[in-house]
Formats: sequence, structure tokens, C-alpha cells
Amino acid sequence: MTPTPRSGPSPTDKPGRDRRAVRVNAPAAPSPGFHTGRPPRVAVVGGGIAGVTAAVALAERGVAVDLFEQRPHLGGRLAGWPTRLRDGTDATMSRGFHAFFRQYYNLRSLLRRIDPGLGMLTPVPDYPLLHTSGHMDTFAGLPKAPPWNAAAFMMRSPTFRAADLRTIDRRAALELFDVDVPRVYRRLDHLDARRFLEQVRFPPSAHHLAFEVFSRSFFADPAELSAAELAVMFHIYFLGSSEGLLFDVPRHTFPTAVWNPLSDHLHRFGATVHTGATVAAVVPGRRRRFTVVTGGDARAAEHAADAVVLAADTRGLQRIVDASPTLGDQEWRGRIASLRTAPPFLVSRLWLDRPLNADRPAFLGTGGFGPLDNISVLDRFEDEATTWARRHDGSVVELHAYALPPGTEPERIQARLAREMRRIYPEAASATAIDERHELHADCPLFPSGTFDERPTVTTPDPRLVLAGDLVRVDLPVALMERAATSGFQAANALLAQWAVRGHDLWTVPQQGRTGLLRAMRALSARGGAGNAT
Repeated sequence: MTPTPRSGPSPTDKPGRDRRAVRVNAPAAPSPGFHTGRPPRVAVVGGGIAGVTAAVALAERGVAVDLFEQRPHLGGRLAGWPTRLRDGTDATMSRGFHAFFRQYYNLRSLLRRIDPGLGMLTPVPDYPLLHTSGHMDTFAGLPKAPPWNAAAFMMRSPTFRAADLRTIDRRAALELFDVDVPRVYRRLDHLDARRFLEQVRFPPSAHHLAFEVFSRSFFADPAELSAAELAVMFHIYFLGSSEGLLFDVPRHTFPTAVWNPLSDHLHRFGATVHTGATVAAVVPGRRRRFTVVTGGDARAAEHAADAVVLAADTRGLQRIVDASPTLGDQEWRGRIASLRTAPPFLVSRLWLDRPLNADRPAFLGTGGFGPLDNISVLDRFEDEATTWARRHDGSVVELHAYALPPGTEPERIQARLAREMRRIYPEAASATAIDERHELHADCPLFPSGTFDERPTVTTPDPRLVLAGDLVRVDLPVALMERAATSGFQAANALLAQWAVRGHDLWTVPQQGRTGLLRAMRALSARGGAGNAT
């Protein structure tokens, strides 16, 4: 019996408040599912957002799915796992705070499978940015629609003065108002984000606060990030979408809110979830197109599959491809081998024995405070942290540091983050950490300038082998978790189309700048300056 296909909201419903959101139709196919014969079996490698999305999208259409995740739990970089604190409390640790922006339409479509009203999410009322100079910007209360949101932000921001605006290079700045994917990469991918920001000539405090803070959310220093990625980011979150820059966060821990319900959802549709299963190689199969080999020499197991979705992180993908010499062609394998990861990032979580002041925001972006990039107060929104803080009259605080330099000593950075937090929130100076956890990782994808054309896409030289993940090139205005979810749906759709089964429609923010006049000005400026671009 074929399960009833589900695709989240009706394709005629807008996914958010933005009336200009764009629906991307799935490839045309005559059937919503398999009704006769043996359904194909697909192996999905990687249990993060991309892999789980692909598995859900396939299973809902009647495909037999095996999902492999090497860790004991689903979630990838959004995973959570149990830990016991010194006071005997059982807690859930993760790799840090994640913002669920309202323009993450496809990620939210995935979450609606398990919570149609998205009651698992709670809004964060503001996203203030604090500079060491004392300047603070906020995004609460801004008009939702571009370009009025940008104009209002600059008018009320202490980092912009009227005299500063006269120094801005209008030609360079107009690039931010005319973002269309993938053409924006043709115009800007040769530049790194720092060089581009220098060309725009924003005032120094705004340059550092309103721009570098955002570029570092890609876990990269602006000098290591493509200017096109920066422009796409501004389009998604601010200049191209009327959803606003505010966001939601899960009310519960990631396993409770997301991964346990999604695992149950997969089981209901007949999928098999293999956790603690490391994929060693993908080789030609005997009974089906592929054999997926899991485990080491002593514990090796083989799983037959008609198609494979590789949704591992960068190093995991490279390891599997290197161990699977028949996958792809030489050019494609070279693209995989050339992928890079961003510099290390550190997440420190402190369970403090004293509360922070009640007016401290749930999330604060920072600039100029050494390695500290942001502070999250988890007990403001996550129920487990709230319960702990109430019982101990304390607070649960998380500190993030991105793009750490090579050779970083984690202990020194941990101590510096704590000092900077106490500098920003002086009431924490007298607090003692009852316990703490630290997560240092370097597995996020890096998108340096000049690499867009060489990035691997969802499809590969073998039509039965597809990729998914935030490392994959997706020619839509998406980023971070939304790129992962979108690529997962696209990978599933690419396979379903081969079996004449209807896939899943997607949504994105508008795919070009919202203001025709500003787009025209950018085009005229580009023609007038042809030959002079740097």
C-alpha cells in the first residue's frame, strides 16, 4: 500500500507574509506515487537537514528509503545529545543556537510535516547588534518591505550619519538591490566580501557591525567569503524579502522539537533509519544499481539501492567519494576534492548560578569584542534551559566565536569569550559557572571568491546519484539551513522525475531585486562603468 503523499502547505498558499514569494514547481510527472510493481529503494547518506529532507520527500512518494547517519542521533550540525551536569541535572547539549528565519520556506515546509502550525517555534522579538564603541542597532519595528526597511534602518542607526551617506559608492551599493541568482555570481564572485565592502565605502562602524557580523554568520572571515554570497545573503534576509530580519527559535531542545518527530514521521512512511552507521563506500551493486557499504572491515554490511543521495558534510562526502572510485567522472570527482571547509568555530555554553538582568535580549550580535560574535540567553526561549534557570535562580548562556585563526588554543578562546560576556553584561561578573560545555568544530562549507562555477550541483554525471547539503550549489536565493533543506527536496525531485513521480514544489524569496527603479539604476551604472570594474 502506498502512503498518502504529503507536501506540507497547499501549493496555492503563500508560505509567509511576503506576497512576492516565488513558487518553484516540481518537474512535471503524471503520478503522485507508486501504485504497481516494486518501488525503488534509495539510500540517503547523512542525517542532517538535507538528508532528512530528502528522505522525507522520497518516502512520502512511496520510495523505500534507507537513511544512514554515522552519529547515534539525527540532526547533523543541528543535532542535540544528552549530557549530565555537575549538579546531577540531565541536560541536552548542541552545537549552538540556530535562527529559523521566516523566509526559510522549505525548511518550514519540512517542519510542518510534524507541526502544521509551527507551534514548536517561538519568536525572538529583536536582534540587536552591539559594537564595542557603544553603538547598537536593532531590527525591531522596521518596515517589512524593501527598500523602506533599509532606509529606516539607516535613518535611525547611530552608525550612519548624513555625511557618511555621501561617501558611499552608489554603483557598488546598488549591487545589493539587484540580486538575481545565478547572475549575481557572474558579477561579484570574483571579489571577496571584504573587498566589496571596501568598494561600497560604508562608514567604518556600519561596515564592521551591520556587514561583517552577517558575513561571519557563514562561519568565514569576509576576506574568505565570495562577495556574491554576501549580496545573496542581504537579498534573502533584508533587501529582497519582506519577511523581515527577525526570526524564530525552537521552544524545546532540537531532538524534542525536530528530530524525534521527524524520525517518527519517516517510520510512518516506511523508511528505515540507521543511526550509528558509517558509510564506508558506495560501489556498483549486484541486485540493484548500487551497494552501500557500512561499518569497518569487521562489521561491514551491504545495502542494495537503486539510487543514492549523498548528504554528508564536506569531509564526509570527500571521504566517501575517495573510497568509491566508480562514482562520477574525473571532473566531478575533482570538484568534490577541491571543496573547502570554513575556519573553526567555538560554542561555549555556561550554566551560571545567577540570572542575567531581565532586559537582556535572547540574542545579541556583537562586533569588536575580540573573538565573541554573539551571545544567546537560552533560558529566554528554550524550555529545558528555562526550567534549569528557575530551579537554580541562574541563567544558561551560550557564546559563539566564528572564523577562528589557525592554531587557536580553545582554552584561551573560551576564557576570552567569558571575559567579553562579563564586559557586556556586568551582572555576570559575580556569577560562577556551575558547569560548562564547549564545542569546537571546523566542518561548515566555505564559499570563497571565484569558486561558484566549480561547486558541485544536486545532479551528478550519474542520474541515479544526487547530492544534497548546504555545500551544494543551488541556483536559488537560499542559504545556510534553507539551502540544506532546499537541496534535499531538489535531490528527491531529481530522482522522482526519473520514475515519473511528481515531486515537491518549493518556495523562495523573490528571485530578483524588488524595486524596478533600483534594478534599472544598477544596470545603467554597470553599463556606464564597463571596463572600470575592479
